Amino acid sequence: MGFRGTVFDDPGFDANSDAEALYNAMKGFGSDKEAILDLITSRSNAQRQEIRASYKSLYGKDLIDDLKYELTGKFERLIIALMRLPAYHDAKEIKDAIKGAGTDEKCLIEILASRTNEQTHAMREAYNDAYGRDLEEDVIGDTSGHFKKMLVVLLQGTREEEGVVHEDLVEEDAQALFAAGEEQWGTDESIFIMLLGNRSVTHLRLVFDEYQKIAEKSIEDSIKSELSGDFERLMLAVVQCIRSVPMFFARRLYKSMKGLGTADNTLIRIMVSRAETDMLDIRECFRLRYEKSLHHMIQDDTSGEYKRTLLKLCGGDDDIAGEFFPEAAQIAYKMWEISAMTKITPRGTVRPAPDFDPASDAQDLRKAMKGFGTDEDTIINILAQRSNEQRQAIRQAFKSLLGRDLMADLKSELSKNLCRLIMGLVMTPAEFDAKMMKKAMEGAGTDEHALIEILVTRSNEEIQAMCAAYQEAYKKSLEDAISSDTSGHFCRILVSLVQGARENGLVDIDRVNEDAQMLADACNDESDDMVVKFMSILCTRSFRHLKRVFQEFVLCTNKDIEQIIKKHMSGDVKQVMYAIVRSVKNQPSYLADRLYKAMKGLGTDDRALIRIMVSRCEIDLFNIRKEFKETHDASLHEFIQVEAFVGDTSGDYRKTLLMLCGGED
Repeated sequence: MGFRGTVFDDPGFDANSDAEALYNAMKGFGSDKEAILDLITSRSNAQRQEIRASYKSLYGKDLIDDLKYELTGKFERLIIALMRLPAYHDAKEIKDAIKGAGTDEKCLIEILASRTNEQTHAMREAYNDAYGRDLEEDVIGDTSGHFKKMLVVLLQGTREEEGVVHEDLVEEDAQALFAAGEEQWGTDESIFIMLLGNRSVTHLRLVFDEYQKIAEKSIEDSIKSELSGDFERLMLAVVQCIRSVPMFFARRLYKSMKGLGTADNTLIRIMVSRAETDMLDIRECFRLRYEKSLHHMIQDDTSGEYKRTLLKLCGGDDDIAGEFFPEAAQIAYKMWEISAMTKITPRGTVRPAPDFDPASDAQDLRKAMKGFGTDEDTIINILAQRSNEQRQAIRQAFKSLLGRDLMADLKSELSKNLCRLIMGLVMTPAEFDAKMMKKAMEGAGTDEHALIEILVTRSNEEIQAMCAAYQEAYKKSLEDAISSDTSGHFCRILVSLVQGARENGLVDIDRVNEDAQMLADACNDESDDMVVKFMSILCTRSFRHLKRVFQEFVLCTNKDIEQIIKKHMSGDVKQVMYAIVRSVKNQPSYLADRLYKAMKGLGTDDRALIRIMVSRCEIDLFNIRKEFKETHDASLHEFIQVEAFVGDTSGDYRKTLLMLCGGED
């Protein structure tokens, strides 16, 4: 594919002239930071080494020492990193990661999982030269267990060269990985270490495809379920790098800048190490995965000379829906292929209580609510640890034994968010969904995000039950309510979804190709016609069918369906179409993102938080938790405990949410 970096040799390079320019930029009072960053970011690393040598010859001083003296903060760290040889920069990052009381395992993982054999050997030599110590011995002394063993394997730099494939071993290796993990009680980590640490990238990609067929899940999902801690994170990083190094770094860059604060060490390390390697591909992968350009995120998240230097290394902004470079097109196709082949087993976090006695629970709830004051702990411990079916039995027993309405009593005793959360748990799923739809449409404004989230993520049966519950509770059809509260194409899309008539059945490849071509052709239509054609397919076909359609769409257009929607649609229509695609690709990931948005920033969208936690706790909240951790580098439990409730006084509300969450990841 040719050169994929953003920094390259300056054709009119003159080391002495550049050394003199840098000297002049630093002499006198203050320094010309703009001149320094412009010059250093427009020269290759090899040219910078020549400038450093010329600087010492001309002025008898070390250029790095002078730059350290003149510059400060993150800008200084970035410029100094650019001046080091790549191997010495890696060596310093590793040294910083293992020195002192704690270890930066994420840095170790990132570097050792992503470097080639040659880069690993050069890094070991540089480490020994710079610190007079053996890198392997220092890593062994600072790590332990299977994590240490895999790091040592990677430090050997002996992975088979790319292109080497043992065709007779592909199926055997896939079966060995399956037998070492999914097929047995416990995991044989040594098989994972041996195969993932030594086989070639080309060979392992074929093994992963074969593994998917055997296990009906991706190798990544198996690693998440079979391994844990730093070893799990290391093996996931190795797999991600085998699939696509640029995508691995796109993920790392995103995590370094999202949320409050920036992980500047990570941001600097990646931007410096990839600027002359594959930054163009990283930019494309970033755009593919996060629907925004790397340039845009750096611009929003950093400032000053530091920002300008990073943007120079980034090399430019990307049209959000332009055609893919080959690397990104292949990744987009592969992502949809993996999505189509993966069989996700939904796992809730709330299960039926053993030895369940509805009469006893009903009596305990009554005691908790009568007299002066309310025993919130008893209410929470009972209702958050029973299945919905069991809660309905308690509700019935409460009325039969005590002649009272449990919902009415709870409403009179509890308040604010705790009341809303507990009431949501006591309703049937259909009643709760109907109530949430009603809330989304009542009052002055409409909560379009809530309407979209519910209708996109519910099955045909759940939608039909919700419609019946809505009619029963509000004496009006849900379709009529939607029609009177929304308009235009958005209204028509929601009405289509609320029919609960999405197709089921096996995937027909001929029909897949027809639908993919129809969507591709629709991209050239007028806006209204395009939306109608997209609606006719996205709102009616089964999710299994749509996964294949979106995969073939990449082949038809060299674009991803998500980016087409972002580019050509707007407003609520764009939001609902995008939500359908996200839900088709990975519904737990879509809902994890909704939870993150409900809690990030100033204030919490409690209605969205309650809606998702209540509606998914018996379906797939465990899967959502895993996706949350993978995408946001923090557990859902941690977010609920810390991020969402700074200053919140309702400890009982938080306690109930944490019980529904089901544990720390």
